[in-house]
Amino acid sequence: MIAFTGNKNSQLAQSSDICLDISVKTEACPFDLVPTTSTTATLSMGDALAVALLKKKGFNKEDFAILHPGGSLGKSLLLRVKDLMHTGDSHPSVKHDVPLKIAICEMTSKGLGMTVIVDEQGCLAGLITDGDLRRILETEDNIMELPVQEVMIKNPKTIKEDILAAEALRKMELSSITSLIITDDNNRPFASIHLHDILKAGIA
Repeated sequence: MIAFTGNKNSQLAQSSDICLDISVKTEACPFDLVPTTSTTATLSMGDALAVALLKKKGFNKEDFAILHPGGSLGKSLLLRVKDLMHTGDSHPSVKHDVPLKIAICEMTSKGLGMTVIVDEQGCLAGLITDGDLRRILETEDNIMELPVQEVMIKNPKTIKEDILAAEALRKMELSSITSLIITDDNNRPFASIHLHDILKAGIA
């Protein structure tokens, strides 16, 4: 038994196998009555022992996540892009040679505020977002028949499905965007992830 005590002669100290003396000269309380300095000393010693034990046992982030899977810290260390991404029919995608009105319909039906653009081989060609549409409307009158490839964003940000969702969030924040496209090794987009998906999962 290991004891923290401010009195080495106390019954607790005498009954312990190891006694750690955390005595203080005076409390911060002006009357030297209320345990203020002593409680801080106790907390500091406890934290120091916890960190020392953590290093001694080689405890890592993955171990923490296993023990605390439901909390925000655990989720940030366990959840990956593949756990939250939109695939199949929920993943917005159109061909590069369709008119913009088709892209708008795709964006509306999938509800992610964007759609991926692919070329003839199914490879990633670009991206169009709600923000892009607003900017296009400022310069164009009749946008519905515009070829989507003329107004899309080329080289949009992508990510791999096995990356941590927390890393995807950081990437979005650094680029001031709300979506990332998931591609395979041949640059074919097959899924997408939105900022709201990550926040809804409890990662922030």
